[in-house]
Amino acid sequence: MQVRFGVLGPVVAWDDTGAQVALKGPKHRAVLARLVVARGRVVPVSRLVDDLWEEPPPGAVAAVRTFVAALRRALEPQRSPREPAQLLLTEGPGYALQVAPDAVDAWRFEDEVTAAPAAPPHGALERLDRALSWWRGPAYADFEDEPWARGERSRLEQLRLNAIERRAEALLALGRPADVVPDLDAHVAGHPWREEAWRLLALALYRAGRQRDALAVLRRARGLLLEQLGIDPSPRLRRLETDILRQADRVNEQSGSPDPDQVWADATAAYDRTVASGSRARLESTVGLLRGLAVAGPSGLEAAREQRVAAIAAAERLGDPELTARVIGGFDVPAIWTRSDDPEQAARIVTAAERSLAGLRPGAADATRARLLATIAVESRGTQAARGPEAAREAELIARRLGDPALLAFALNGAYMQTFHRAGLAPERDQIGAEIVALSTRHSLPTFEILGHLIRLQARSALADFAAADAHAAAAEELAARHERPLVGVFTHWYRALRLAAADASPRAVEAAYRDAAAQLATAGMPGVQRGLLPLALLCLRVWHGLPADVDDDTDWGPYAPWSRPLVLLARNRRADAAAALRQTPDPPRDLLFEALWCLTAEAAVALADRVMMKRAQAALAPAAQELAGAGSGMLTVGPVAHHLDRLAAALGPTP
Repeated sequence: MQVRFGVLGPVVAWDDTGAQVALKGPKHRAVLARLVVARGRVVPVSRLVDDLWEEPPPGAVAAVRTFVAALRRALEPQRSPREPAQLLLTEGPGYALQVAPDAVDAWRFEDEVTAAPAAPPHGALERLDRALSWWRGPAYADFEDEPWARGERSRLEQLRLNAIERRAEALLALGRPADVVPDLDAHVAGHPWREEAWRLLALALYRAGRQRDALAVLRRARGLLLEQLGIDPSPRLRRLETDILRQADRVNEQSGSPDPDQVWADATAAYDRTVASGSRARLESTVGLLRGLAVAGPSGLEAAREQRVAAIAAAERLGDPELTARVIGGFDVPAIWTRSDDPEQAARIVTAAERSLAGLRPGAADATRARLLATIAVESRGTQAARGPEAAREAELIARRLGDPALLAFALNGAYMQTFHRAGLAPERDQIGAEIVALSTRHSLPTFEILGHLIRLQARSALADFAAADAHAAAAEELAARHERPLVGVFTHWYRALRLAAADASPRAVEAAYRDAAAQLATAGMPGVQRGLLPLALLCLRVWHGLPADVDDDTDWGPYAPWSRPLVLLARNRRADAAAALRQTPDPPRDLLFEALWCLTAEAAVALADRVMMKRAQAALAPAAQELAGAGSGMLTVGPVAHHLDRLAAALGPTP
C-alpha cells in the first residue's frame, strides 16, 4: 500500500485509494508528525518522550513504543506480525520514518517551489498553483504550540508566503495583472511587513491601468514601515514609485521599443548561423554567457557552476593553454561568501588554473596570468593553503601595473578572500571594499560595485557602524534593482535580521527575522552559505542572551557542528560529553565566522572550566576586541567580542 502523509494542515495519512488512515489519538499523530519533521533521521525514544510530555509519566517509554506499534498497524495493515516494518523503522535508540520524497505534502511543496524559478512563466504558475493547493490550513495545525514543530512550521509558512509572491510574478510575466490584485491584497493585509508583496501589488495595479491605486499602495507601505518599524522603504519600492510617477512602462510602450525576448532570439539565431560549431570562439562566448547567468538568479547560479567546469574541461581537451587560461580567467564573477558552494569543484578549478599557468608561453599576456592568479585566490577561499594569499598578492601587483580597472577589481576580490588569517581584520577588508566601490564607480563596473558595497556592509557591521552599513545595504539594493541582480537581496535580507539583533530587539523578533531570511536563502542556490546558517544564527542569539542551546536532535548544523556541539550537550546536562566534545573542537576556519565560532568555543570553555581552551580562545579573539563577533559576516552576531573576552578574563582570574 502506498501511504501519503499530509502536514500542511492537520496531520493526516492517506492510503492508496485516497481514504484517510485512522491514526487513533493525538499522541499517535504527534509521534508521526515528529518523525516527519526529522525527514528520515532517527529520533531517539528519549527525545520523543520529552517532546510528547512536559512532565513524562511513569511508563512513558513503553507508551511511546505502544504508539509506534499502533501506527505501524495503521500504516501497513497487510504486514504480518513477524515481517519487518517498511515505513516506520526501529533504528538504534529510536525510530525513523522512511518514505519516498513525494510521500509527504510538505516535501513535495518545497520541491515544487524550489523548481518554479527555473521554469518559464506558464510552467512556474502551474507548479505554484499545484503546490499551494496542497495547503489545508496552517502546517502541523494540531501542534502549533509544540516547540519541536515551531521551527518547521515557521519555515514552511515562509516558503508559502514566498510561493504566493512568486505566483504573482508569474502572472505578471504572463500579462495578467488583474488576476494578481485580489490575492495580493489579502496577502499584504495578513502580512504587512513583506515589502516584496507591496511592490508586486503596486506593480500589478499599475499595469492594470490603476496608477492612482498603485501609488496609494506604496504610500500605505511606506507609512507602515516608518511608523511601525522605523525603517525606510527598500530601494526597489522607492524605484517603483519613481517609475510609476514617470509612467515608465507606458512611455516604453508608446516609443515602440523592441521586445527584449525577440532581440535575444534574433541575436542568438544569428550567432548560430555565423559562428562555426565546435569553434574556440563558441567556447569563449560560453564563458561570457555563464558569467551573466551566475548573477541572474538561483537557477542561473547553479547552472553556471555546473557548466563552468564543463567549459574548462572542453578547453583543456583542445590542448591550448592560453585558450584554457582565458576560459578559466574569464569567469570573473564576484564572490562575497568565504565558504565555497562546492569545495571539490573549487579545488578542481584551482588545479586547472595552476596547469594553465605552468603551460603559458613566456610571452603570454600579463593580464591572462593575473586572471588565473585571481581565480586561484578566489577559489582557494576558506582553505589554509599558502598559495591563496601568494596568488592574491601577485594578481594585485600585475593588475595595478597594467592599470586595467576590471582586472584590478577581480584581483581585489581575491585579496579580500585572503584577509581572514586572524581575527580583527575588518578595517583592512573595509579598505578593500572602499577601493572596489571607487574603482567600479569610475569605470562602470556595477557587479563589482555591488561587491564593494557588500564588503563594506560586512566590515562596518563588524565595527558596529550600522549607519554606514545601512547606507551600503541601500546602495547594493539600488544597484541590484537597476542591474537585475536578485541574489543581492539574500544578503541584505540577512543583514536586516542581524541589524535587529544588534539593536537588542527581543529574541523572539530576531528569531522570526532570521527564519524569514533563511526561507529566502533556501532557494538561492548557495549551499555554501545556506547549510547550517540558521541554526548557527539562532544559537548565537541564545548564547548572547544567556539562554541555553535548546535545539532538536535532528538539527542540521552543517559545517558548524564541531563548535555547536559542546553547548548543545551542556544544555542537556551532559557535561562529560560536552567536555570531551570541546577537547576535540578544532580551531575555526579562517573565514567570516571566525570570531563567532571562537566566541561559542569560549562560552563552552568557561562553562566547563577548561583553562587550556579558554587561553586559546582569548589569544585568538584579542585582536578583535573592538568588533561585534560574527557581524562581519553581515548575517549574524553573538555580541561584542569584548563581552566574551571579559568572561574569559574573569574565569581565568588574574595573571600570576
